[in-house]
Amino acid sequence: MSTVQISAADVNKLRQQTGAGMMDCKKALTESNGDFEAAIDFLRKKGAKVAASRQDRDSNEGVVIAKTTADGKKGIIVEVNCETDFVAKNADFVAFAQAIADKAVENNVNSIEELTSLDLNGTKIADLIIDQTGKIGEKIGVSKFETISADKVVPYIHGNYRLAVLVGFNQSVGGLDEAGKDVAMQIAAMSPVGVDKADVDTRIIERETEIAKEQIRAEGKPEEMVEKIAAGKLNKFYKEQTLLNQEFVKDSTKDVRKFLDEVSKGLTVTAFKRVALGA
Repeated sequence: MSTVQISAADVNKLRQQTGAGMMDCKKALTESNGDFEAAIDFLRKKGAKVAASRQDRDSNEGVVIAKTTADGKKGIIVEVNCETDFVAKNADFVAFAQAIADKAVENNVNSIEELTSLDLNGTKIADLIIDQTGKIGEKIGVSKFETISADKVVPYIHGNYRLAVLVGFNQSVGGLDEAGKDVAMQIAAMSPVGVDKADVDTRIIERETEIAKEQIRAEGKPEEMVEKIAAGKLNKFYKEQTLLNQEFVKDSTKDVRKFLDEVSKGLTVTAFKRVALGA
């Protein structure tokens, strides 16, 4: 029996290298006294050979699935990857990804690790991924997992599973499925950096402000005008890059904030997630 202390970081490293389940990786490292090469050989003997041998391959194709719970109060996005567009469009691969997403919703999971440890049809998802790798002959894996909760969450999938959006709202009112989809499509098309001004990362604000100031100085404007003009440019940035302040793509006479308020007084977006395949 090994006396080497196996850390969670070591287990995760081996999991990333091989695609094997966490418990399998821990056992492999334990049996191999912490030797990674020996642990990989151990896993290969247990059926992880194809997965282990394909870890240097890029798997930037695949599908992005968005789903919500039956009550519409929680949503998840899962990205399941493969190597080629041919496999990504295969009905069996899409069904496999859908089944993984369904499990995530059913079990209220909050991470990839939690998701891949679940059983699907009697087999751990992490092991099924290895099986799919062997069956298909391409590197398969779950690369992204996002979730949000709100009074109402609306999902949207765009472009043959190549991009998915979740939008959370502070109300659950009639007609919100349609209006929510419109907002989700806005997010898919315009890729805002936040819901409102207060949600923008301070580093982004600092960078945009500095860029604006350099542009203004390059134009030869007096130094005493730089701050004022930069503030104006920052407000333009907020209008273009934050969801509620963006011009509504389906009606340019209003912004998204006004559109939502017309759907239901006080209706607003509390959170959103946007996941593009391979991004």
